[in-house]
Amino acid sequence: MRDPSEEDAGVHVGGDAYGGVKLAPGRPRRPRKSARARRRNAIIAGLLSTGVLVGTGVVWATPRTIGSVDAGVAPAAPRGAENILLVGVDKRDDLTRKKQNELKLGRESGQRTDTMMVIHLSEDHSKITVVSLPRDTWTTVPGQGEHKINSAYQFGGPKLALQTVRQATGLEIHRYIEVNVLGFVDVVDSLGGVTVCTPVAINDPKTGLNLAAGTHELKGTQALGYARTRATARSDLDRIDRQQQVISALLDRALSAGTLANPAKLATFVNTTLGTIKVDPDDGLLGLATQLRDVKLDNVQFVDVPLADVDFKTPTGESAVLWDKAAARDLFRSIEADRDPGEPTPSAKPSTAKPGAKPTVPPQQISLKVLNGTLITGIGARTRSALIAYGFQVPDAAGNTARKDHKETVVRYGKDREDAARTVAAAIPGAKLRQVDIKGVEVILGSDQLKVAKPKSTSTPSAKPSATPVTETATQNICKK
Repeated sequence: MRDPSEEDAGVHVGGDAYGGVKLAPGRPRRPRKSARARRRNAIIAGLLSTGVLVGTGVVWATPRTIGSVDAGVAPAAPRGAENILLVGVDKRDDLTRKKQNELKLGRESGQRTDTMMVIHLSEDHSKITVVSLPRDTWTTVPGQGEHKINSAYQFGGPKLALQTVRQATGLEIHRYIEVNVLGFVDVVDSLGGVTVCTPVAINDPKTGLNLAAGTHELKGTQALGYARTRATARSDLDRIDRQQQVISALLDRALSAGTLANPAKLATFVNTTLGTIKVDPDDGLLGLATQLRDVKLDNVQFVDVPLADVDFKTPTGESAVLWDKAAARDLFRSIEADRDPGEPTPSAKPSTAKPGAKPTVPPQQISLKVLNGTLITGIGARTRSALIAYGFQVPDAAGNTARKDHKETVVRYGKDREDAARTVAAAIPGAKLRQVDIKGVEVILGSDQLKVAKPKSTSTPSAKPSATPVTETATQNICKK
């Protein structure tokens, strides 16, 4: 979702923007699928379709309905772990000028890639790890020298894109999926839209997006703008977070009872997605559909590549990002060994975190809620504003607890969210930590009226290097209405 006015925009290849495949009339009706089969189909469709992303492993599809491409993949072992390279491409030359203006895509011809994700399917086929590769990653493109990783497609198409990712990550790639992200608009609309939440207001004339801070229900064109915009403090890194949020929202929507129980809606979704994909190997994604049949929303995990420099200046004067080589190497070794990226390597000593331990998750990567537990008017809104100024994501307005007699300010957190909660507590000196049965992190304000500490810098929160991979599940990524 590359903006055409950016100076470094320049990956051009051919392709089809809206080649939807229509269900042929008069074709003999196929046997009715079981509920389990329909669920399996929706899981695949939900995971691989989105604003980076669009994809389908629906078993109703036949290989000839999905485009094929030779990317040079290495076949995976039967029933083994599998690494998938998902590439988002952007083509506009077949669109009318009216459609280009509507989608704020500009009038340049050709096709560009600005989204790359490595998707790892665990050997037991129960978990999925999605690693977003920043499109501004400065790396070596085989045979071309040092360039941004998204230029590999321009220089050599799918094969060179795959070779570049293989060299950068050290991972063997077993499957290549190329998605036309412009078809994403129809995919979102076929699922009835998506729910997103932004902690800050976004006003981006380039993409035509104007959203207040908070939770929104978006249709296809707006969702495309939300996934493309870079008009927030962390630029492309914020955009990665938004794209992951949209993936989670579409996955959740695809798995919803409404989608599964409505044959017409499911058929529309399948019909919309098939024409937007090219794959290698040319197996129609039937094998992938089978492998993903047992995956649940909680077992889809997103990971960010650890970064050492988020404002690297290239020899040509462009802005790029540099990976933290050691931390990134450990991340991809964990994936190659089929370990959870959050687990320590066998050679690493186990963590001995104690109360008061130094926070390890930066505020910019934490989304939380604020609830006023007192009768004191206005402290919820003031605290929310202070937390946002500190760098946290607080997408919803401050709420109120049922009880109004809370004396102490408490940071409550769900299972596996202690590290994030410690960062929040460190920003509110004196706040207590408490694990409860919730999914995220929330601050309950007490009559002690604790103040949020001032951020170290009074400037707008910006992207910062991260030496350790930050993980979040699809469930945690879903915005609640």
